[in-house]
Amino acid sequence: MKHWIEDLCELLEDGQHCTLVTIAGVRGSAPREVGAKMIVTAGHTVGSIGGGTLEHECTRLAAAQLGRQEQHIIKRKFPLGASFGQCCGGVVEVLFETLEAGIARWPGKLLQLYRERTPVLMVSGVEGVKQLLTDDDCHVFDDAGGHTATIVQLARAASSARRPAVNLAATVAGDLLLEPVAGTGFDIAIFGAGHVGTACVASLSQVACEIRWIDSRRGVFPDVVPGNVSCIESAHPALEVAALPAGSFYLVMTHSHPLDFEICGRILQRCDFAYCGLIGSRSKRRRFEKLLREQGMRQSLYCRLTCPIGVAGITGRKPAEIALAAAAQLLQIRDAAAATQTSGANVHILKK
Repeated sequence: MKHWIEDLCELLEDGQHCTLVTIAGVRGSAPREVGAKMIVTAGHTVGSIGGGTLEHECTRLAAAQLGRQEQHIIKRKFPLGASFGQCCGGVVEVLFETLEAGIARWPGKLLQLYRERTPVLMVSGVEGVKQLLTDDDCHVFDDAGGHTATIVQLARAASSARRPAVNLAATVAGDLLLEPVAGTGFDIAIFGAGHVGTACVASLSQVACEIRWIDSRRGVFPDVVPGNVSCIESAHPALEVAALPAGSFYLVMTHSHPLDFEICGRILQRCDFAYCGLIGSRSKRRRFEKLLREQGMRQSLYCRLTCPIGVAGITGRKPAEIALAAAAQLLQIRDAAAATQTSGANVHILKK
């Protein structure tokens, strides 16, 4: 899965005018979270804001907005009740931002910063505000007049905790949507391009993550892979463990048990991983633990090995079933960690 900014820039470079549709506020129950995006062109849509009547109506409005130059960012409110054809019961606010091919400048700059792995706070507002804030710079693409310095100050204050959540703020420059834009923070290494490894890539590549797919054999990778997958053919796959950032998730499922053992040993010695999963049975886990213990590894390290992999209750042994169970386990661990980081955090509401 590509990041939305990559999809947007490709469409603009292809000469297509776009409307960027963003969930900007949620009260009560809603199908998607704040920050969910959909790109609408004259011929098709990319992404989703939840489906159903809400998405249908927003697609219609976004398509109608294409070509209108009098207002490039508008906001609409949608109550998701029975009268609207949905039963969520909540209320969502949606931003519609028109972008003209060859004219819109901020997407290209954001794509550059994203590919440089520079964390960015994107500031959008119905008063025409559009700014990209990094730790040491401010890129302005709006006509906010004398409010620019105030917007920067308020935005930096609201995002000082670097929460992953998006905040909608009421300020002197009107409503502002503050969106952290950076790498997914969900880095996965999959060792092995066999049937299960291939199935794991197919499942996990559909979510927002970055996958390094590693194998020592020649010619095992498919010719075409999703945009968030990097194929690495390495004579020494275990050495690739060092290339992953802290907090990464590892799935080990090569064609060789000795290679599996070497890779797991290097992962466990790093200590800074989020998950180390080894395909196999409980007996394989016990055998690996015995060997690691004989090599002098502390129990506090090798006890973090997950084997067998996958969420409990799924007993299927087909590659697709194993992959889905493993993907669900990774998502559970990722979301539990995110909930721990943000528990007790208060949302910033900035008022005039």
